[in-house]
Amino acid sequence: MPLGAEIMVRMGELAVSKAAGDVLVTIGLGSCIGLALVDRRRSLAGLAHVMLPSASDGKTSSPAKFADQAVPALTDRLRKLGAAPSQLEAVLVGGAQMFALNGGSGLDIGGRNERAVRDALATIGIPVRAAETGGSSGRTIRVHVNTGTVLAKAAGGREVELLAGIRA
Repeated sequence: MPLGAEIMVRMGELAVSKAAGDVLVTIGLGSCIGLALVDRRRSLAGLAHVMLPSASDGKTSSPAKFADQAVPALTDRLRKLGAAPSQLEAVLVGGAQMFALNGGSGLDIGGRNERAVRDALATIGIPVRAAETGGSSGRTIRVHVNTGTVLAKAAGGREVELLAGIRA
């Protein structure tokens, strides 16, 4: 297997790849959602680091920042690489409650982000195959492009497989 790159996806960014050895990674997911879209049959994957549910004015120079724009932007980028939209599967990581006020629910940005991503995925017919969301811990997501394997790791925890890849 050729050596690939570990591609870091920072807040408000997205990345796609079809290079077999690439691993898409987002670290430090608190209330943000790491959205992985994979087409395991074609060995294509994308990852967005979604910060907020929606753009207030409907426009932004960073579409990956907002759930309502990140989902179609990521889908479009994958389609341009050759993904079949009907074969895309989603995995969500993050959406933690990081900003509780006085022991209450606070703004629940994490929950709102997760709902907005799920709604946007449902609108275009992409199923959510797995999710590691909620709670109060930060997380990391790793997407292995060659197999479509998606792994998550909570802060201080073990890495777990959320979506098994297709192995040759």
